[in-house]
Amino acid sequence: MTLQIGLLLGILLVAVILFWQEKISADIIALGILLSLIFTKLLPAKEAFAGFGNDAVIMILGLLIMTTALQRTGVIDLAGRVVLSRTGDSPNRILLIVMLLTAGLGAFVSNTASTAFFLPVVIGIARKSKMSPSKLLMPLAFSSILTSSVTLVSTSNIVISGMMQNYGLPPMGMFELAPAGIPIAIGGLFYMYFVGRRLIPDRVHATDLTEEFGVRPYLSEIIIQPGSSVADKTLAEAKVGQALGLTVLRIFRGESNYLAPRSDTVLKAGDILLVEGSQEDILKIKDVAGVEIKADVLLSDPDLQLGDMALVEGILLSGSQLIGRTLKRYRFRERTGLQVLGVNHHGHNVVEKISQVPLQLGDVLLLQGPRANLVQMHDENLFRLLNPISQMEEKRPIVRRAPIAVGIFAFVLGMATFKVMSFPVAAMLGVLLVFATRCITPEQAYPRVEWKAVILIACMLGLGTAMEKTGAAKYLAGLLVTAAKGSSPYWLLSAFFALSVLLTQPMSNQAAAIVVLPIAIQTALQTGLNPRSFAMMVAIAASCSHLTPLEPSCLMVYGPGRYRFRDFLRVGAILTVLIYVIAILTVPRVWPLHG
Repeated sequence: MTLQIGLLLGILLVAVILFWQEKISADIIALGILLSLIFTKLLPAKEAFAGFGNDAVIMILGLLIMTTALQRTGVIDLAGRVVLSRTGDSPNRILLIVMLLTAGLGAFVSNTASTAFFLPVVIGIARKSKMSPSKLLMPLAFSSILTSSVTLVSTSNIVISGMMQNYGLPPMGMFELAPAGIPIAIGGLFYMYFVGRRLIPDRVHATDLTEEFGVRPYLSEIIIQPGSSVADKTLAEAKVGQALGLTVLRIFRGESNYLAPRSDTVLKAGDILLVEGSQEDILKIKDVAGVEIKADVLLSDPDLQLGDMALVEGILLSGSQLIGRTLKRYRFRERTGLQVLGVNHHGHNVVEKISQVPLQLGDVLLLQGPRANLVQMHDENLFRLLNPISQMEEKRPIVRRAPIAVGIFAFVLGMATFKVMSFPVAAMLGVLLVFATRCITPEQAYPRVEWKAVILIACMLGLGTAMEKTGAAKYLAGLLVTAAKGSSPYWLLSAFFALSVLLTQPMSNQAAAIVVLPIAIQTALQTGLNPRSFAMMVAIAASCSHLTPLEPSCLMVYGPGRYRFRDFLRVGAILTVLIYVIAILTVPRVWPLHG
């Protein structure tokens, strides 16, 4: 072992300890690792920072921006509603459908793309079903990884297929790995559904998610217009709650008549529905023909230009004249020129019209009106704006551009899957297209990117490069081969599985495959065994990235799920052993060791 290898292994050990303790943010640890490699001259600065321009980083950045475009155009919300319509609020069914959909897509596109698409969908589902997203996000990432060994689509599989030809072996077929990959996927999904999910700690509560993502529930009133498509239909037939993601709390008919919201209640033109939902859900009412937000119908100045309008959240603080009064008694609309589209009356059940509910300290109003009026009321301490006036914008999904966003995402996946262009190039083209078609603006997209994940991936790629440059990876491989020399062929296969899994944690799976595959094939040839058996075992192991959150798919859920480094080891260790057992039983049978 050289001094450089010893130094690198020391840095790696310290990094693992820091990751495990989690007293320092993972991205800061990764930056520290990168700088340590530079200061110890294990890696030149130019090569160390090359990770920020790596294909994987560019691809993830592009996918994250495209998924924000899908979210902005309402596609993600629609996908979540479709899932919930099939599962209801059953946590078991939600988890099962999420895993099956992600695994199905992950078999034919990159697991990173599959995770990127379903990440906001799952967060939305968790919010609507009041589940902890931490219970869904790790199964989401693991499900996308589990099907990496089903087809040739996985990047490491493509790399291995190309390298096999250098040794005179036929390239890997599109579904050649399926006989081993399908049992692994099925076994892994069973494990996550019945065992793995019980090992995942409840890191994020639904209420925490609601506050963090700015989706606090609001009370609002919607009115059924004459000629509406939902008029003269029962509440169940109209599907107002299901279609818009709103909970109908009460139905007001006339001045004093009110009805309980039963599924067989027939809606009439002029009915006012007291509903509860997020800001985004309430704003979607504006896109439904024949149904309007009551406050919109009562606009005091119908000639007001939309350019003068703004939508904000205002919280009632001590000293506000609204505290203890109702909106009707205060004559809010007449005195301020503003509309209250919704009220967040946190912690209190309300079944009255929102204009008749006494407001309390801490209530949040969803307000719409002229910017000048909003600023004036803010300055007069009637309410305190939760966002700077310069950042106010209406958050209605741009539904008319939803088909464009879906088309762009499908186009990118198609171009990458059929090798018309590389995935990073296709992803950047997709970013350009969503910006050019105004599905989302750069100002809206960039703040939503999980920059911690991007930095962590880029820095850890530098560590992987250092392991190759210093020879640390080959040194570890040599130790393992020497230890297993003269052993049963099954022990040799097991050794290369363990080595690939070990190296694919700090390194990318394709880099780990590049290091391990030549050694595995040479070992097979020298011992008179079938090199294809070893190549397939390395391919399966290189995609087995469940022990740490350093796999891109895991990194994407690491922050939103509020996971800790050890959570992945707790859940992933048993899964890794399960995958090994299935692989060691299937690989020698499908690709005989003496074939």
